[in-house]
Amino acid sequence: MSKLSCGIVGLPNVGKSTLFNALLKKKQAGASNYPFCTIDPNVGIVDVPDERLETLANISKSEKIIPAAMTFVDIAGLVKGASQGEGLGNKFLANIRETDVIIHVVRCFENDEVIHVEGKIDPISDIEVINLELILADMQMTENSLQKLERQAKGNKELIPTVNLLKRILAHLNENQPVRSLEFNKEEQELLKLYHFITAKEVIYATNVSEADLPSMDNQYVQQVKEFAKKENSLVIPICAKLEEELVQLDETEAQEYLESLELEEPGLNRLIRIGFETLGLITFLTTGEQETRAWTIRKGTPAQEAAGAIHTDIQKGFIRAEVVTFDEMVECQGRVKAKELGKARMEGKDYIVQDGDVILFFHN
Repeated sequence: MSKLSCGIVGLPNVGKSTLFNALLKKKQAGASNYPFCTIDPNVGIVDVPDERLETLANISKSEKIIPAAMTFVDIAGLVKGASQGEGLGNKFLANIRETDVIIHVVRCFENDEVIHVEGKIDPISDIEVINLELILADMQMTENSLQKLERQAKGNKELIPTVNLLKRILAHLNENQPVRSLEFNKEEQELLKLYHFITAKEVIYATNVSEADLPSMDNQYVQQVKEFAKKENSLVIPICAKLEEELVQLDETEAQEYLESLELEEPGLNRLIRIGFETLGLITFLTTGEQETRAWTIRKGTPAQEAAGAIHTDIQKGFIRAEVVTFDEMVECQGRVKAKELGKARMEGKDYIVQDGDVILFFHN
């Protein structure tokens, strides 16, 4: 599961590297005020914020807490013409193909000191520049695949459904539409697994606002992005990268006080990480004891025996049953012993679908 990742994209100077630095709590991405300062894709592994872990650790008197983690890849500033190799285009497009979700940082602030590559603030035009590059990259890939497949299909009729599917996708891309806005049946979804379409990935728009827009994080530009995202069923998370960068310089108490003074409940990064996690279709189940309290990452809809494999393949192979207590009941009973006495601990078999926040004890051979 650890390979799931979010790729952060955006035009140069939209606040992408500032945001990534804040994510990593350290200056790993050399944020400077000129294009192409981020040459290699920077990779950061970030803890997923989860208050339940501390609560459980206190009940179990755990020595350590291990949260779930998520990978973020900072993909250097894409520019117009990237699909033709402009800037450092092709290399970056290959990096995006390997991620699972795209976080598209959009500039929604005015600041004369931070140059904009297009010379003006226009979030929709910015989004369209990047989207067009991603669509062109997918068209190129589809055309190349079709050429090969059409030749092979002459001698192999089984390839015809794939050829027809790619033709339909190409026509859709030609209308400037991303692959994610097409509907596919089960069979087509299987065929698609061989092709890593960039525009098939879910997108979260992170609208980067200035400190003047706090606490509402709203302005005319953010509204424009929300309208745009609504049409393609994408999420929008307003964020102030400058504030996030300041917050990570402070200790926890200072950061909390600073947020409260701005009438904000939590850092925007927490929202971004959490929503990225949910967009990937991930949940966590929990284990707790004196040694550690830990969150384990699985996909939504995973049965108990398969979930056991997140801990160790031996537990999955030798699975007998799972003793499940919900997080709320665990807190209410102040531990598993009382939960069992009160009949709150359920014995579940291998096909039980694990729910987010289940506190599980696996029995195995």
